[in-house]
Amino acid sequence: MTIILLVVAVVGLLALLRKEAGAKPVIGLLAVTGVLSLFFASGVLALVLLAGAAATAAAGLPGFRQSWLTPRIFAMFKKVAPKVSDTEKVALEAGTVGWDGEIFTGRPDWHNLLINRNTGLTEKEQAFIDNQCVKAASMCNAWDVGVERADLPPELWEFLKKEGFFGMIIPEEYGGLHFSAKAQSAVLQRLSCNESLMVSVGVPNSLGPGELLVKYGTEEQKNHYLPRLADGRDIPCFGLTGPRAGSDATSLPDTGIVCKQKFNGKETLGIKLNFEKRWITLAPIATVVGLAFRMFDPDGLLGDTKDYGITCALIPRDTKGMEIGRRHCPIGSPFMNGPIKGKDVFIPLDYIIGGQEMAGQGWRMLVECLSVGRCITLPSGAAGTAAYAAGTAGGFTRIRRQFNTPVADMEGVQEPLARIAASTYIAQSAVNQTANMIDKGEKPAVPSAILKYHLTEMQRSVLTDAMDVHGGKTVTLGPRNYLGISYSGAAVSITVEGANIMTRSLMIFGQGAIRCHPYVLKELAAKDNDDVKAFDEAFFGHAGLIFGNAARALTLAFGVGKSDVPFDSAARKYAQAVARFSAAFGLCSDAAMTTLGSELKMRELISARLGDILANLYLASMVLKNWHENQPVEGERDLMEYSLSLLLHRAENALDEFLQNLPNRAVALVLRGVTMPLGRRWDKPHDDMARSLARAISTDSPVRTKLLESVWSTNEEGTVENPVAQYNGLLKDYDKAEALYRKVTKAYAKGQLPMTALHPEERFEEALKADIFSKEEADFMRRYEETVLEMLTVDDFPFDAFAANKDTLINHNPS
Repeated sequence: MTIILLVVAVVGLLALLRKEAGAKPVIGLLAVTGVLSLFFASGVLALVLLAGAAATAAAGLPGFRQSWLTPRIFAMFKKVAPKVSDTEKVALEAGTVGWDGEIFTGRPDWHNLLINRNTGLTEKEQAFIDNQCVKAASMCNAWDVGVERADLPPELWEFLKKEGFFGMIIPEEYGGLHFSAKAQSAVLQRLSCNESLMVSVGVPNSLGPGELLVKYGTEEQKNHYLPRLADGRDIPCFGLTGPRAGSDATSLPDTGIVCKQKFNGKETLGIKLNFEKRWITLAPIATVVGLAFRMFDPDGLLGDTKDYGITCALIPRDTKGMEIGRRHCPIGSPFMNGPIKGKDVFIPLDYIIGGQEMAGQGWRMLVECLSVGRCITLPSGAAGTAAYAAGTAGGFTRIRRQFNTPVADMEGVQEPLARIAASTYIAQSAVNQTANMIDKGEKPAVPSAILKYHLTEMQRSVLTDAMDVHGGKTVTLGPRNYLGISYSGAAVSITVEGANIMTRSLMIFGQGAIRCHPYVLKELAAKDNDDVKAFDEAFFGHAGLIFGNAARALTLAFGVGKSDVPFDSAARKYAQAVARFSAAFGLCSDAAMTTLGSELKMRELISARLGDILANLYLASMVLKNWHENQPVEGERDLMEYSLSLLLHRAENALDEFLQNLPNRAVALVLRGVTMPLGRRWDKPHDDMARSLARAISTDSPVRTKLLESVWSTNEEGTVENPVAQYNGLLKDYDKAEALYRKVTKAYAKGQLPMTALHPEERFEEALKADIFSKEEADFMRRYEETVLEMLTVDDFPFDAFAANKDTLINHNPS
């Protein structure tokens, strides 16, 4: 009887804790089983259960605890809680909490994710993608842009201005396109075949004067600048970072001192600026400069405030004292980027974006805009680049033959091809679904950091894999090389808009732990307001969440009480795994915050691993939503399962590393027993799926077609060559060509062709003479092999082509 009552108590307790049912049901369960134990079983068990009921009543019933327990906990909390700076508060208050908050609860409600269905683009937006974007992509070649001219062609600049590419976020009443976030993302994905083109279009529509003016500008500023930005008469840039303020933008030393000075012939109240900015995209050609600086009013000309803080202003290029026009050379992709300097540059107060009343609001403005822009520009570029790499790598490995077989059929090549396919699928799901959230009114601050870090890292790894499977084709630069310049430029995306090291180590979990947690922000607010009642409600709600997540993590680890999820049989187990890891993540997050306290800020590796768990669960959720909303094509299930297996493997790996490195080893041991009682459960995806995906992206398959929907894949007469279009054409004829390759190879092995016929072209001619090929077959293979050879060929140049200074050339062969 003792064992039965113990089992009833434990099972009942776990069930109540899973539901976070509150103190009263727990007290009732423990009291009833305790009394039954007293009469029918063990007195020791009864004592334990009744003591548990008493302790739960003392801590769980507000009437008891508020009089003695809460004040003591509150006093301790005020001593150990981390201090949140003003700049951190601004960042924490910016944006909204959505699905990222659901993951923090440990009990994600999938309805909240699926309720906002992605309905796609409008007819106008889709037409722009299919026409203007395709035209823009077809007007530039990576070698020409990156090496020959270090700029986009002049006719392309004019086309971008004429068609409104720089006004995608500007309302129609000002002449802009006013595209949705989804459309902006689709545009940038389509333009990602050329890094300089994507950046040149993306930056003015991301963090820059346009968005700041739309959201915060005065009517006068909007009426003057927005039409000019929309039609390209003005090209904007935004000066934030400098020699001493990169990732730590809040420490910028650039100053603006309020003073009076002559301006246009009359004394004017304004600001004298001194600044030095670096790494400013579009600065060399910008006609108007958005500038962030620290504003001071030492003489009290505006009032009592001396230090206004970060302020944003809009400054015409020809303003006296501003030095602009020189260039940096970004690695691999020399898009327009350069420094801006200013000494004693005087501007009127009405140059402040939003006017004088927005003085000192610059950091809030930038953080709020960045939470949206960082979700779109670089992640969309990464998704587009990945799809372009999938199209070229898949095509090349199918037509490249070694040892009488396509290299795409070699397992060593299939593994990176599968990674490329899965990374593309994950990136596309993440950017498209997150952009849809933005269109539904969200400003996803934490997801923006997740997408910025993880998708640009995927871009780097995809390009590395693509370079590897191409071999010598893409390590030799020239007009025919469609990947090498993008590969060398991948470091740019890693570094800008918040360096990836900082984003992973500090931002994803560091911001999310406070911003997205159901109770932490409330606890800190109660501390700041010295509100013991609010603290009591938040703290004990938090305690209930901890016990609930412990119960959920433990039971779900054993496969008990799996979540009821709204997905089909193919995706259900992955959604249930996300729910399980969500509970484990919530529990581990609270354990880290409790045991490390304010020290957690400095334990960046711990924070990074918790961020990795959160990020992989978020990305997996986006893949699940994408699968749920779209009609799958033949073969897509393998792609979905490979992608989710990979993400869950990474999430579990991050959880394991967190438990290995949590400083409090006793707590870590308990957490491991609760969250991973059966050890590691998620292996890397199986080799069979890798083989399937490698074949899917290297043949004319529905999966390849779907992955390349966002890619420039046409080749019109009079435009630059499009390698994706060329590979697509070859793959459509591949089955016929492969049968003829085998036919001629077999004939050569049998001695039916001359032994000197070593080139494919020679064998085709000899096969025609020997009646092994018909005339139609020989003609087909001549045309096919001609295109294949063109795709395999690399460029060469005159001996002196690469010497900038011809006088330094050495004559190595004087004879």
